[in-house]
Amino acid sequence: MADPKGFLTTGREVAQTRPVAERLKDWNEVYVPGSLLPIISKQAGRCMDCGIPFCHNGCPLGNLIPEWNDYAYREDWSAASERLHATNNFPEFTGRLCPAPCESACVLAINQPAVTIKNVEVSIIDKAWDSGDVTPQPPERLSGKTVAVVGSGPAGLAAAQQLTRAGHTVVVYERADRIGGLLRYGIPEFKMEKVHINRRIEQMRAEGTKFRTEVEIGRDIDAKKLRKRYDAVVIAAGATVSRDLPVAGRELNGIHFAMEYLPLSNKVQEGDFVTPPITAEGKHVIVIGGGDTGADCVGTAHRQGAASVTQLEIMPQPGEERAAHQPWPTFPMLYKVTSAHEEGGERVYSVSTTHFEGDEDGNVQFLHLTEVEFIGGKLTPKPGTERKIPAQLVTLAMGFTGTDQANGLVQQFGLELDERGNVARDADFATNVGGVYVAGDAGRGQSLIVWAIAEGRSAARGVDRFLTGASELPAPIKPTDRSLLV
Repeated sequence: MADPKGFLTTGREVAQTRPVAERLKDWNEVYVPGSLLPIISKQAGRCMDCGIPFCHNGCPLGNLIPEWNDYAYREDWSAASERLHATNNFPEFTGRLCPAPCESACVLAINQPAVTIKNVEVSIIDKAWDSGDVTPQPPERLSGKTVAVVGSGPAGLAAAQQLTRAGHTVVVYERADRIGGLLRYGIPEFKMEKVHINRRIEQMRAEGTKFRTEVEIGRDIDAKKLRKRYDAVVIAAGATVSRDLPVAGRELNGIHFAMEYLPLSNKVQEGDFVTPPITAEGKHVIVIGGGDTGADCVGTAHRQGAASVTQLEIMPQPGEERAAHQPWPTFPMLYKVTSAHEEGGERVYSVSTTHFEGDEDGNVQFLHLTEVEFIGGKLTPKPGTERKIPAQLVTLAMGFTGTDQANGLVQQFGLELDERGNVARDADFATNVGGVYVAGDAGRGQSLIVWAIAEGRSAARGVDRFLTGASELPAPIKPTDRSLLV
């Protein structure tokens, strides 16, 4: 145990963010560099090393949280990094982007603020990189087997790294021009600077993983030919089909899916554009969707100089305390103020868009909405609440509906889908096609980064068993796992 009285004597303290006026002038991460390390040992000391650490179950990766909390408290950063990497390939990703279901499951959170698990995690890995403790781990011998991984998001990268370290020759195919999937072209720089992806890619290259960009399986390479070329295939193509809003005026200029809008600002940071083809500068911006992707649109619009930013959500505003039907240790739906929301704008709940109104040139100018309420378990418009608000740029951030089937990948492989439209798989993450496996959102549906990494690791074990008859790779989860309702 770290500090036996830490949870009694030390209050919760989180990372400091830079002043809003300062951070809106750049795209750097919002946190004050180096602000965590002076406080993190004491924060790690708040961990009670519970007899039953529910944080393990709250984390899909089964992170050994009490163990690396203890090492962090003692400032044994090398040992903390070793324990952290035992279950998580990319803690610098999850430490910045995961909503931390482990903290919701923290035993201390029953009646006190939870341990700052996420902040401890990112401090350990950042210290490990700075100290040179993160090094390539190439396999001792090669198996002679080859694996293709389709998609380079967190699930694909986790599967690829695990399989490479198991001795297989792995090639990752990515249809974009750079590796990283949504980590690269969906997560804004102010949430995670891309240096964190770049150095992991270099580590993986040094281990032996190969990468092929601007290659789309199903279009550039026939899926059946890919299967013949490799001993196994892992599909980690994500759930990239955005949910649309089929209302009058949807065809007007200036209405875009979030994933049409956000990648362009990432490309500016990569040096591809001076200014993005779609920009919020000087415009009244409406973001439809109250989740994390919507918040990313809000923060991006602020940095581009929007005249105003309004975020709409059809559901009622969540409470600040757990609802009775979301008891500890489940992951509750709570009102959350992200760094993007701290920067300004308006959030409007319980409203539904009825139609868009444009000018004579076909550009969107107004969004018409109405308030809604639950009646008989259904969301119903409230009479007399219709109004319109200025809208010169609208981003649709209402989630994703499944894997892209337009490119022919699903059809060419002959993959079966489940009742939710995702690629079906068995307990080893194998599809109905021999030697073809699926991991991440492509098989699970839209979910969290921590689930993607866990699924990539588990699918790698399934592939390893298929290729060699046995596997020493860990298997954190099963495909049907929905632990703690996350």
